[in-house]
Amino acid sequence: MTQMALFAEGELRRDLSHLLLAAVEASGRARCDIARETGIHKDALRRILAGSRSASLAEALRILAAAGAAPNAHLLLFLAAGGDQATSWLQSDLARFFEDLVCELPGALERVLGNQIHDVKPRWAKGTAHRVARLLGDHIDELNRKDAMLADAFAGSHGGMHA
Repeated sequence: MTQMALFAEGELRRDLSHLLLAAVEASGRARCDIARETGIHKDALRRILAGSRSASLAEALRILAAAGAAPNAHLLLFLAAGGDQATSWLQSDLARFFEDLVCELPGALERVLGNQIHDVKPRWAKGTAHRVARLLGDHIDELNRKDAMLADAFAGSHGGMHA
């Protein structure tokens, strides 16, 4: 059961402001440029980033997008795993992967499972997450092996040639 203490307004505002501030700082863009692009007054943006004003959902998404972060992924990570996890994935390929995965997952589940979609049990989520992570790890290993084989083949075919 979800504990209501996890939803304390002050803590959520503080953690979200830390995520948004980290995204803005990591972007390398001037705050006035981000304010202009998001349509948020520069003073309001300053207060959001300081945690003294709550960001609306739309404002948080716009700030993350203007900062070059994957906005949906970071808000989902923020909600599901906390601000530290969302901040540590800023500006990473992993965040962009997560955003694409989360956007594709509902449709993929419906296509693959069909009528079985109603048989899915919440208790399977943790095991499924670990299985997906292992599958992804195996896929990365396979791609690395193929890259190494191609590099060896290329080096072997061009090894005796000098310019």
